[in-house]
Amino acid sequence: MSEQLAGGVGRFEVVDGIGVIEIDNPPVNALGANTRAALADGFTRAAGDAAVRAIVLICGGRTFFAGADITEFGKPMQEPNLQQVLDMIEAGTKPVIAAIHGTALGGGYELALTCHRRIAVPSAKVGLPEVKLGLLPGAGGTQRLPRIVGIERALELITSGKPVAAAKALEAGMIDALATEGNLRADALAYARQVLAEGKVPQRVRDRQDKVEPYRGKTEVYEAFLKANAKAFRGFQAPLNIVKAIQAAADLPFEEGLKRERELFMELMMGSQSAAQRYVFFAERQTTRVPDLPADVATLPIKAVGVIGAGTMGGGIAMNFLNAGLPVTLVETSQEALDRGIGVIRRNYEASAKRGRMTAEAVEARMALISPALSLDALGAADLVIEAVFEEMAVKQDVFRRLDAVARPGAILASNTSYLDIDAIAGVTSRPQDVLGLHFFSPANVMPLLEVVRGKATRPEVIATGMGLGKLIGKVPVLSRVCHGFIANRVMTLRSQAAQQLVLEGPSPQEIDAALYDYGFAMGPFQMADLVGLDVIGRGGNERTLRGDLVALDRLGQKKNGGFYDYDENRRATPSPVAAKVIADFAAYKGVVNKGPLPAEEIVARLLYPVVNECAKVVEEGVAIRASDVDMACILGYNWPVFTGGPMFWADTVGLAKVVAGLEAMGIAPAKLLADKAAKGERLSA
Repeated sequence: MSEQLAGGVGRFEVVDGIGVIEIDNPPVNALGANTRAALADGFTRAAGDAAVRAIVLICGGRTFFAGADITEFGKPMQEPNLQQVLDMIEAGTKPVIAAIHGTALGGGYELALTCHRRIAVPSAKVGLPEVKLGLLPGAGGTQRLPRIVGIERALELITSGKPVAAAKALEAGMIDALATEGNLRADALAYARQVLAEGKVPQRVRDRQDKVEPYRGKTEVYEAFLKANAKAFRGFQAPLNIVKAIQAAADLPFEEGLKRERELFMELMMGSQSAAQRYVFFAERQTTRVPDLPADVATLPIKAVGVIGAGTMGGGIAMNFLNAGLPVTLVETSQEALDRGIGVIRRNYEASAKRGRMTAEAVEARMALISPALSLDALGAADLVIEAVFEEMAVKQDVFRRLDAVARPGAILASNTSYLDIDAIAGVTSRPQDVLGLHFFSPANVMPLLEVVRGKATRPEVIATGMGLGKLIGKVPVLSRVCHGFIANRVMTLRSQAAQQLVLEGPSPQEIDAALYDYGFAMGPFQMADLVGLDVIGRGGNERTLRGDLVALDRLGQKKNGGFYDYDENRRATPSPVAAKVIADFAAYKGVVNKGPLPAEEIVARLLYPVVNECAKVVEEGVAIRASDVDMACILGYNWPVFTGGPMFWADTVGLAKVVAGLEAMGIAPAKLLADKAAKGERLSA
């Protein structure tokens, strides 16, 4: 007969001499206060019951312990805390078997590591993903995992944070046995009986030394690992602390290693990076919450998709839907353009197959979903049509006029425009309520951001469907209202404009780029301009510009004759005397006085404070729903360094009063929202 445990989220029973502790705390059995109380009660009962010879720890619901309750971070911990529970499990003399289904991640897997054995169903996954929150495993994970998989494997597993499927986990030693899918409880009981039959004293993971002793004192192992991963770890503190903690597992006795792990954990927990990454964790999950959409609003079924334009953007957009198993009608104006676009899609898939990311059969299955067409008439049955043609209003309006005549009633008509007015596009149709923007970022099959742009007439069902499409195709959708550039392009344009002005005042392109690179961006604004092409960025204007002067000299960037930099045959950049003269001449033309170089911190402020200001305007105007949506758009659309939390969170860490003063010193009027928050001592990202 089973008995309820303390906390009300678990039960305990004895089955043929084996104590079964079953925790069921929906939705994911997070290790919050109630769960910990139930665990402590269960193990106390099992330890005190002479009839119990072994213990099986299992969970109800859809998963094993998914990890710590992140909502408790930064708050006083109620007892028993997790470490007390782990000590209770590990100190017991009766063998404990962790029976895993769903996921055992973070604290959940650390708990499993304190058990003597681990059995999992084939569909289960285990791992230590704390690095993604700017943390390291703080409950012994960095000390126990190396003792069962070895130092080098532990370095890879914990710094990547990737979950490991059960079969691979068995090979690595992360679990000890596989159960039959759907039969975990019975198999775990059978495994417990097998462990008892072996008659051995249960060995604790903490007591194993054979996998760590060979690495004792070998600092070169850790140095080599950091060097090999320097690019991936750049700017992040958590991977560095993880490496130090794993080194402690080899170099120190277990208890001292635990103490070192705790020190390194608290250093991260109290730092700005983890706060930023935890903020981003929640911000990403919040983007789909649209306050003015009814909770019961229906989404429209999307079973067939049309894409107009088979160029770089159109092809990439089509791939998102092909990957989701949806048929795509791909329309172009000529057979040559159509063949070229489909050929690029095939080559992209075949490249993925060569890297082992998909099978040859999967390539053919995706390609078979494409229906090529040379007329918009082929889109009559589509549930969703996305236009990806040249970024010019007249061109897009012409496409929508013709599309309006052939698309079925109720079909969603979407534009992939980066900047243009969705309402002006919708206005040429007889159904503006069915029109919205779906702004993909390039390359569209890779970049995770999808800006969903609601027009003034877009009906709720279309908005809800647009937001749902993000999840369907593996994107993070961020909702925007109509304005020039929407969210990400609008605010990040300010960085580019500031760089174009600052370079006239003295700092060189390489000094400006270095300051932004050291801040955490993958590259600076001038490196980016050269990569994209100076003839591409800002084309179409009549005013004399710095980029235009370089283009007039046939300097187009990396693709031809260099741009702001000179390039060798391997595209390695060096400072350009030609560009320096063009900059000096343009500064003279503009009447800008050269004030010499600036400290990196001031360069960052000059380029990014205006972005923060524009972000505040975007929220103030209601273009974005919330500050965290703006931060997600910049992180996912422009690779703003995640460990800063995005421009608005970063501004809070800098101090809003300092940002306001900096803007005023630049002659920029602070946005009302920014000035008000600074005056009240509030946060932009609250």
